[in-house]
Amino acid sequence: MTPLPSSTPLKPRKRAILVGSSGGIGSALAHKLAEEGCSLALFDRNTNALQKVCDEINIKSGETRALAFPHDVTQYDSIPASLRQAVADLGGLDLFIYVAGYIYFPQLTEYNFEQDRKMIEVNLLGAMAWMDEVAALFQTAKGGQIVGVSSVAGDRGRIGNPGYNTSKSGFTTYLEALRNRLTRHGVNVITVKPGMVKTEMLALPNAPRPVLAVTAEKAADDIYKAILKRKQVVYTGSIWRWVMMVIRHVPSVVFRRLNF
Repeated sequence: MTPLPSSTPLKPRKRAILVGSSGGIGSALAHKLAEEGCSLALFDRNTNALQKVCDEINIKSGETRALAFPHDVTQYDSIPASLRQAVADLGGLDLFIYVAGYIYFPQLTEYNFEQDRKMIEVNLLGAMAWMDEVAALFQTAKGGQIVGVSSVAGDRGRIGNPGYNTSKSGFTTYLEALRNRLTRHGVNVITVKPGMVKTEMLALPNAPRPVLAVTAEKAADDIYKAILKRKQVVYTGSIWRWVMMVIRHVPSVVFRRLNF
């Protein structure tokens, strides 16, 4: 494995782990962080796509800035060792980002526990398995940033996808609790709530019609700005903050009649 450039007092480099980095927001964010000089350990189960992202980053940078770690987030027992190896290869850790996600769009007459379980395992349990380890590391270090990419889908239970809504609602609550626990130790936790993003997800069967969709690059830029400003919660695009404010305040007796 080609070593990463060293971080020095005169030329500091942030060291980041990004879980879920082979496409969409994850890939765009990996490229953005590399452009800003970060050293990266990239994790994803899609080995070929993951290596492609790393190769693109390293060729464009003219040096090794990204290392590939093939990984399935549902292999929970492997996470502690994976984290130790990545931190050793990076020479430390300043930033951890969880972008890994899975979605299945059921028909309105469909109830599919197998798919619901997969969404919970990837979107929530995988995130918790990683972040529990990282949180302990950062709490001891008295510093660091954790970023979790949740979704506006977690702000309220809608009829279209109960399993996905639940996985993201649980993740949002977990991130808030983690933030409340870690902020007193100098650790910043950011909850990212994307609306619709122009990725392959929108081409899946039964996917909703795109509304107010942004590019993955736009989402990555918003997330990077939130990291620099040490935000707590960020919506991307920003209009979704106001859309969801309205949706959260729709009375239940009305909300249950809506068809989205």
